[in-house]
Amino acid sequence: MRRNGMTLRSRLRVAVAAALTVGLVLAGAPGATADDDLDAVAFGDSVMLGAKSQLKDAGVGKVDAKVSRQAYTGPGLLREQGSRLPEHVVVHLGTNGTYTLKMCKQLVRAAGKGRTVYLVNLKVPRSWEQKNNRMLSKCDSKFRSDRVVLLDWNKIASKNPEYLYADGIHLRPEGAAAFAKMIRQAVTTPRAPYSDRL
Repeated sequence: MRRNGMTLRSRLRVAVAAALTVGLVLAGAPGATADDDLDAVAFGDSVMLGAKSQLKDAGVGKVDAKVSRQAYTGPGLLREQGSRLPEHVVVHLGTNGTYTLKMCKQLVRAAGKGRTVYLVNLKVPRSWEQKNNRMLSKCDSKFRSDRVVLLDWNKIASKNPEYLYADGIHLRPEGAAAFAKMIRQAVTTPRAPYSDRL
């Protein structure tokens, strides 16, 4: 049977082809599913270790987190990776002691140009919490805003104390999920090559 110059079979073929095309486009769309690869790596201490599986589920390709890791190890960890570092580098260090501006700047430079470093600030009820968080904010201000992005975990965790165990530092399952969500949202936010901070 013909309608508008096309047989039923022809119209069916066109409809199937269109549906397949839409399906392929949606399947390949960035951010289409929660476990899309973010082209990201994450470095951290025991706080991040508590969210390792959630970060992997969120699309972070590699999570290198270790108990009691000190901030001064950060630049070396990034240098060891060299050109193998992906486009997005997430760093959560400073839970276990003081963190200097010099260390932070070395870390960002070790990541190399063309990469974005996401500095996650701290929720740690210790004498160095405020000092480290002020330093991370200052470090963030020293680089272009497409090169360094500061993530405010302190604010999220402070508003949601149920995310943390009794020590006020380490992540309960719901905190690990929120930590991973914060990172995924930051990495998937489009960023132009801004030159507003030099």
